[in-house]
Amino acid sequence: MLDVIGLTPDEERLYRCLVQLTTATVGELTERLGLPRADLLAQLEALRGKGLVLPPGPEPDAPLRPLAPDVPLGEALLRRQEALESARAAVTQLTEEYRAGMRRHDAGHLVEVVTGARALRERLRDLQNGARAEVLWFCRANPLAMAGQENVEEFDALARGVRYRAIYEREMLLEPGALADVEQGVRAGEQARVLDRLPVRLAIVDGRTAVCPLVPERGSGEPTAAVIGRSQLLDALVALFESHWLMATPVSSSAAPIEDRAGGGYRPDAEEVRLLSLFVAGVPDKSIASQLGVSRRTVQRRLADLMAVAGVDTRPGLAYQAARRGWL
Repeated sequence: MLDVIGLTPDEERLYRCLVQLTTATVGELTERLGLPRADLLAQLEALRGKGLVLPPGPEPDAPLRPLAPDVPLGEALLRRQEALESARAAVTQLTEEYRAGMRRHDAGHLVEVVTGARALRERLRDLQNGARAEVLWFCRANPLAMAGQENVEEFDALARGVRYRAIYEREMLLEPGALADVEQGVRAGEQARVLDRLPVRLAIVDGRTAVCPLVPERGSGEPTAAVIGRSQLLDALVALFESHWLMATPVSSSAAPIEDRAGGGYRPDAEEVRLLSLFVAGVPDKSIASQLGVSRRTVQRRLADLMAVAGVDTRPGLAYQAARRGWL
């Protein structure tokens, strides 16, 4: 089991035996394992070299004691993980070079068609695992292949320093638990915004690969998506995302710090920030109440209180003041 980090099966068997006994002599180990003394001594010397067994005392056939495995084997495991990460990065680069070369000679390689929810889900996961700079998302309601809570690859990528920018369709925030999923991503570092409608479902990784479903909605058979490589078509999709990003409303986490940039001294608390994020995004009062776990009347009262603090008497005025004062 531990041969992947440099421990042979025979060495692992000897070390496990010594761990079970806590202390043992060479003679005891030879008898217990049924090994020739010369073979046992060679394995013990290898384990000492790997920091797993204490050197014996000066007396003949002195008892042997094992050392804790976490430090020496942990370091070996870390080196192995680093080597695997480097290998994965190299494979990703070689794959991109291969596809780029094929596209130069054959336009048929510009677009790859992926069919089936499982295949599409695996492709999205592979692309995120290989991401190095930025991932862009158009997130619409009723996902075809991967729901937000299933996308654990995003958190791994964010931890590696990959930037995530996601635009959510307003209808998606009305789904049960959707807002909590979005806020979890924002707290992890995702930049999230909301629009009333999105034209397509879309994912773009590092500006080099885009995934765009070809089947409009569910109920039309297996989902089918186009995987698009570097091309003018990909450039157009990136421009489409950026134009919608400029129009979209930011979504703030309730854990985000608030500054009153326009002065006045008032700073909304975490619950008010969440309320304002949904309000500015255009979510109806009834849905806001459901997401916050309060009554619709409470939502209306809190919005009225915020309007009074902002010195306005209309809801559009509150949205303007919330942006101007840096409340979101």
